[in-house]
Amino acid sequence: MKVSKAFETFASEAPVYQSVWMETVQKLDAASKLDKKTEELAYLAVLSATRLESGIPFHTKMAKAHGATREEVISSILVGLPAVGSCVVGALPVALSAYDE
Repeated sequence: MKVSKAFETFASEAPVYQSVWMETVQKLDAASKLDKKTEELAYLAVLSATRLESGIPFHTKMAKAHGATREEVISSILVGLPAVGSCVVGALPVALSAYDE
């Protein structure tokens, strides 16, 4: 799966930092008690609420690969609606475009 241009630049221009970051990510992933589908859906909710749309295509595809339905992806993005408002709506077209590829 393709990562964002920003993450590609991170890897190519700061490989030591990217390596440390990925080691940390892998350790956090190993510590999680969530199944992979739930973890990806939760991560989509966080990305949407924080408006970090560059990671949404990658993590949408990961969620789909772990069995998430299109409707579950939509729900994960909109779960933050009561807490953070309509800013999460902007993530919908990004996620659904990635899901439908």
